[in-house]
Amino acid sequence: MEQYFGADTPKLGFGLMRLPKLADGKTIDIEQTKRMVDLFMQAGFTYFDTAYVYDGGESEKAARAALVDRYPRESFTLCTKLCAWMGAHDEKSAKQQFYTSLERTGAGYFDYYLLHALQAGNYKLYEKYHIWDFVKEQKAKGLIKHWGFSFHATPEILDEVLTSHPDVEFVQLQLNYADWENPQVVSRANYEVARKHGKSIVVMEPVKGGALANPPKDVREAFEEANPNASFASWAVRYAASLEGIITVLSGMSNLAQMQDNISYMKDFKPLDRKEQDVIRRAQEIIGGIKSIPCTACHYCTDGCPKKIRIPEIFAARNQQLVWGQLDEGCRQYARATEGAGKAGDCIKCGQCERACPQQIDVIARLAECAAQFGA
Repeated sequence: MEQYFGADTPKLGFGLMRLPKLADGKTIDIEQTKRMVDLFMQAGFTYFDTAYVYDGGESEKAARAALVDRYPRESFTLCTKLCAWMGAHDEKSAKQQFYTSLERTGAGYFDYYLLHALQAGNYKLYEKYHIWDFVKEQKAKGLIKHWGFSFHATPEILDEVLTSHPDVEFVQLQLNYADWENPQVVSRANYEVARKHGKSIVVMEPVKGGALANPPKDVREAFEEANPNASFASWAVRYAASLEGIITVLSGMSNLAQMQDNISYMKDFKPLDRKEQDVIRRAQEIIGGIKSIPCTACHYCTDGCPKKIRIPEIFAARNQQLVWGQLDEGCRQYARATEGAGKAGDCIKCGQCERACPQQIDVIARLAECAAQFGA
């Protein structure tokens, strides 16, 4: 493999977006998070990824409690992100996120810093608010070591951004075998643009919000036939880590079992061999024939929903029917998703969800489909 920025970084990163929760389903379980951090560090991994907006800021606080306050600063690397389009209302409040993140994490500086979730509807806001220059100023002060951006848009926009900002050090892209040729996510095309510009890549959503940890039946059977001892998630993470130019692959682990599984095959990481790549291609063919809703449950769509519709949970209920053929279970999930909240048919078509969606889902149309299917 060629040498590139980040080539020596261990290929498993700990994404702090889906941390374990206590019984209330809202509060981060700090003690379990500490145990997960300990296992991760003991296995020789060092890359941690959070963001100003994750869990309303609680993710950054958890990073401090479970990591920063317990380990020497030079023993790990920490990444966080500035979101100019969510949690900010003007240039001043957008820039303030950086200082708030420093305070929340207590990290002193950030090893990696990202402009968060650039999309077609928001990427020019980072120019308007002078965030590119602001981040470079923080690097000059020693408060940021490496900087880049995370991205959810078309290869044409990615090429435009990288052409305008050639000093970007790395990009964070959604890369997984299910989305490699997905016309809404265009993983392959975005990967190729980033590499054309010589940029190293941090991978997000390698398991597609957990969906690839439990893929459709025919995919499971293909994987089990090839290697009955390998977890389904391992195929997804190893696929992403096998690509050229990868700094690390983020896994948003939510419990100790997931951490232990990821460490088991990534501690002594071996890229997929030719036969394993053939199995992945078969899985891609199977998934390509399923018309599921490609939601990764990031919940960016829900904060501003005027009708308080739990969109990801509703889409998960519909996917239970589309992917698994479990009509009754889908109905039960829908009932739970709408208890005390808005129903799919309550959508007023304001469009804020579609503007926020990193997956470019036609949310309004898919909610209408769900309303027709579930009768409300």
